Amino acid sequence: MIGFEKHDHGHCITDAVSEAERHCAAEGLQFTPIRRRVLELLLAEHRAMGAYEVLDHLREEGLGSQPPVAYRALDFLVKHGFAHRIEKLNAFAACAHPGEDHVPVFLICRGCNGVAETTSDTARGVLVKDAAATGFTLERVMVEGEGLCPKCTADDTAGGATGGARA
Repeated sequence: MIGFEKHDHGHCITDAVSEAERHCAAEGLQFTPIRRRVLELLLAEHRAMGAYEVLDHLREEGLGSQPPVAYRALDFLVKHGFAHRIEKLNAFAACAHPGEDHVPVFLICRGCNGVAETTSDTARGVLVKDAAATGFTLERVMVEGEGLCPKCTADDTAGGATGGARA
């Protein structure tokens, strides 16, 4: 899990974009410049971004100014496992485990809206079993948890206000 700790951000972006390129080439999918750029934007932030925030970046870069441009790229990235839709935030985040079959677990900071992705095989196993007992075929599992990231926890403990933007 990359989570909330510091890491080699450039390496992380390069690896994820390379994985997307490999996957798209192997599956005969079009990894267009706009889809690539949207993935890069999501990876650069390591937080969830709304579609209109993505669109603002695309507009500034001359890559599109209409909402369908952003929504189509985001839909493609989600459909093929390069990004996830964070329901609680009505936003999107790059997948931290592209190419892996996993149950994404999102840790959402209520202080700064930072998002970290980890995985849980336990969640899938329990839910698949419970769903099967009712005759339901489970196709997708995603877990979202809300709390405080290490920085906001420290700020909260020190008596600082939470809710500010994280650098």
